[in-house]
Amino acid sequence: MRIFVTGASGWIGSALVPELIDGGHQVVGLARSDASAAALTGAGAEVVRGTVDDLDVLRTAAAGSDAVVHLAFKHDIAFSGDFQGASDADRRAVDVFGDVLAGSDRPFVIASGVAGLKSGQLATERDLPEIDGSALSGRAATSMAVLDLASRGVRSSVVRLAPTCHGDGDNGFMAALVATAREKGVSGYVGDGANRWPAVHRLDAARLFRLAVEKAPAGSVLHGVAEEGVAIREVAEVIGRHLDVPVTSVSPEDAPGHFTWLAGFVGLDAPVSSALTRELLDWNPTGPGLIEDLDEGHYFRKGAAEPTV
Repeated sequence: MRIFVTGASGWIGSALVPELIDGGHQVVGLARSDASAAALTGAGAEVVRGTVDDLDVLRTAAAGSDAVVHLAFKHDIAFSGDFQGASDADRRAVDVFGDVLAGSDRPFVIASGVAGLKSGQLATERDLPEIDGSALSGRAATSMAVLDLASRGVRSSVVRLAPTCHGDGDNGFMAALVATAREKGVSGYVGDGANRWPAVHRLDAARLFRLAVEKAPAGSVLHGVAEEGVAIREVAEVIGRHLDVPVTSVSPEDAPGHFTWLAGFVGLDAPVSSALTRELLDWNPTGPGLIEDLDEGHYFRKGAAEPTV
């Protein structure tokens, strides 16, 4: 298949492109900079210059492709305070793709997240996100709109990713926790630290996206989760050992002062299952688990990726 990928040079996209090419597919990647274009060309992909705001570019690229994988999201403005703007841009892009692909039975796969599905209970692919009109629920509403495209003749699917998609070069939540521990001189967790985060290795996530393009039935919800839940205290202990700083509990009241923007995430207890996804697509994660990956040490090297989330 000729597959158009947005976010093709990003954290997951840069793993997905070789995964698709190795699987015999031709990749067309959206690039918004010279560096992204060079990376895609070096990986063997064709390049289309533009951004998710260039709707005519998206429309033309999708029309000339056999499938679309939409990974791009304007994280830069989302995490600087304009999540609504990022969600709105995402929805406009998705609507364009839906109109182009309608009636074609071509695959359309997007990235979403599992965070917030349930609190303290094991969430499954059958659980639906709460959509309350808030900016944060806008991306969830977009994912539901993609699933609805199945009724318009699109083989649509949504890959809901674990918040911790880890690996060498990660600049997400794990990098942010490491940076916080360095700054504060302690590696903290909230309360007793028994709360759990699901996790997946970046290469396993990339393989799931390929399988979704190739095999997922229309209207599929898929969970990019390799580990149902890793206790945050275990994460803090590994970070403390590698940085040689104390590991300590932070009270919920003091969490905002200690973790700043991370405070709303560090205390979440959000275990998630991927049993239905594994059965449906024969997806079997093989990458290292989160604790093993942290213990490999790349998060603590001098010059390791700085957090951007």
